[in-house]
Amino acid sequence: MSILAQQTNNQVQEARQWVEPLISEVSKVVVGQKKLVHRLLAGLLCNGHVLLEGVPGLAKTLTVRTLASCIRTGFQRIQFTPDLLPADLIGTLIYNPRDGEFTTKLGPIFSNLILADEINRAPAKVQSALLEAMQERQVTISDTSYPLSDPFLVLATQNPIEQEGTYQLPEAQLDRFMLKVNVGYPTREEEREILNAMATSSPLLSVQPMVSSEEVIHARSVVNSIYVDDRIKDYIVNIVWATRDPAAYKLKLDGMIRFGASPRATIYLTLAAKAQAFIAGRGYVTPQDVKSIGLDVLRHRIGVSYEAEAESVTSEMIVEKIFAGLAVP
Repeated sequence: MSILAQQTNNQVQEARQWVEPLISEVSKVVVGQKKLVHRLLAGLLCNGHVLLEGVPGLAKTLTVRTLASCIRTGFQRIQFTPDLLPADLIGTLIYNPRDGEFTTKLGPIFSNLILADEINRAPAKVQSALLEAMQERQVTISDTSYPLSDPFLVLATQNPIEQEGTYQLPEAQLDRFMLKVNVGYPTREEEREILNAMATSSPLLSVQPMVSSEEVIHARSVVNSIYVDDRIKDYIVNIVWATRDPAAYKLKLDGMIRFGASPRATIYLTLAAKAQAFIAGRGYVTPQDVKSIGLDVLRHRIGVSYEAEAESVTSEMIVEKIFAGLAVP
């Protein structure tokens, strides 16, 4: 191992000392859902927003709230509804008749971790206001722009089965989410643990803060320095290009893809793989890091054609075929 690689490994080991204690603290309240916790950590380490999708009752909100309680930073939960206004999210100007001046009242978006609960229930005007916050890390009230604090992360939830009173998220906004995580049911053993822990009217256990926002920001700088070999970089580019031109990689996906992933997918896939390596305690990225998190980076960035929808082909199936068909370095 080279001296530089050893130094990076040492930096990772030093910067990640809070990772296991934080996961252990979250597990005091949240049974199972290890993949979900790891994906939320990856978003936190890469400064990337995360969209959680799953049926009600799978602890999406509980996991985000518990994770936020384990970090010494600001947290706001915003319940998205069809009658929500942009001013309810970002703030507004308030007129004071006594002195004839307007004062700015900042909205709940001015925090660090934002839980956007049932994000697909808000109308287009609210989504556009949120889009500026997600992309530019600032909001505009009247003619003045206000920067958001660092870290700033949107952790959004949505219900895939309920369509009444919902609005489909624009493709431009979906692309701003680094990860889209499908939250599944627990195993039978985990559900038995949930019964033992949760079947009570007593309040849930409280968790203790395990890491500060400064330590998270420092960990991000270490994640940025994690080594990615040129062959893995080529592998990542091949994966993204295969979503646009599968025939060039001899993949039998003719007519199934309406549009492929954007260059933002290439960036996020690299960052997410680095975060996976960091969580695992390594200073370098392996192909397995890319494969393990690739589905969550790509599933919401591929447009499935009408023909594929008619055959019940999903974007997840397409991503899995791409990973199965491409040579691993």
